[in-house]
Amino acid sequence: QVQLVESGGGLVQAGGSLRLSCAASGRTFSSYPMSWFRQAPGKEREFVAAISRSAYSTYYADSVKGRFTVSRDNAKNTVYLQMDSLKPEDTAVYFCAAGSPYPLTRPQRAEYWGQGTQVTVSS
Repeated sequence: QVQLVESGGGLVQAGGSLRLSCAASGRTFSSYPMSWFRQAPGKEREFVAAISRSAYSTYYADSVKGRFTVSRDNAKNTVYLQMDSLKPEDTAVYFCAAGSPYPLTRPQRAEYWGQGTQVTVSS
């Protein structure tokens, strides 16, 4: 069993940065590939970024490649999403998820979800 809690969301101007965190409980965190997804109002949940168990590999959606960076600290049971050069179209609720296999890009394959954190980018 893994419980996930996101934090770090907020309101930021276009071009700004935010760093999201996802803290996990349970001793099995390091055994799960992790991903970030987002969901804007009226839209389906979409994949943002994925990181392998060891953090050796990362994978990004084309829409965020070069602007977002996913990382993890298995000693702290935490995964991060550094978001730079934010755009209004990045506005959404951001969720972290745990599941296999890597890269976890389909929401249906996630085993565990956090409750989400709101990111709003103003123009």
